[in-house]
Amino acid sequence: MSARCTTFLPLIAIVIAVLLASPALAGTLVLEGPVEQGSLVHGKTDSGAKVTLDGRAVRVADDGSFIFGFGRDAPAEARLDVTFADGSSAHRDLKVAARQYDIQRINGLPAQQVTPDAATLERIKREQVVINTARSVDSSLPFFERPFVWPAVGPISGVYGSQRILNGEPRAPHMGLDIAAPRGSPVLAADAGTVTLAERDLFFTGGTVIIDHGYGLATTYQHMDRIDVTVGQHVTAGQPIGIVGATGRVTGPHLHWALNWYEVRLDPALVMGPMPTAQH
Repeated sequence: MSARCTTFLPLIAIVIAVLLASPALAGTLVLEGPVEQGSLVHGKTDSGAKVTLDGRAVRVADDGSFIFGFGRDAPAEARLDVTFADGSSAHRDLKVAARQYDIQRINGLPAQQVTPDAATLERIKREQVVINTARSVDSSLPFFERPFVWPAVGPISGVYGSQRILNGEPRAPHMGLDIAAPRGSPVLAADAGTVTLAERDLFFTGGTVIIDHGYGLATTYQHMDRIDVTVGQHVTAGQPIGIVGATGRVTGPHLHWALNWYEVRLDPALVMGPMPTAQH
């Protein structure tokens, strides 16, 4: 054997040794959507993988699809970890972009709506428990992957994250979109799902419907004059579920539309295309 071949063999052995010592290649991890405060992120990994966000388990579909979201005031960093069926893993340090929010001042509200009495505060607490329960549903419905349709058509009169000052007093930020559709116009289900709440007279939100779309994703429709669905009913995307109204704490007719990933309140505007010019 030549001297050239003699020196080449040890190099091959070294390369093989390095390959054998290397850990198995991790599987698929793809993320789609903006990573910012208020955003919904869609993920794709391998079947059988387990996903956590900052240590919190994330439901993963049989095909490896999953979602997660960031709230209005989410911190600047998040940790996403995936453990694949073969024991290998992947890790992502996510940089969550901060946003600037509007300040909205609303005057002329009845004093009882701005500073409720003790009995009303008890009612508000009871109703919030009902709402939180409806939003905590953890179903395997497959509709979380599909695009939404606009639930109503009209000018956007209130945006996500804005700080509301009612009669001069700061209140909780606005956690959805206000669509100033005409009173009596139809409210449509933004996607297929199961109705988890259908209440006609909540203190703050009046006629209110919540629809579960699966994997923690839910949409909420508020201030409706009429509700045409019941709890447990399956609805299809674009199906009428009621009409726009002015019930609850409002200054005029509109639809408040909200988006949640479990208890995390998201910005519907980040997942929608342009507003259509006419109703569906």
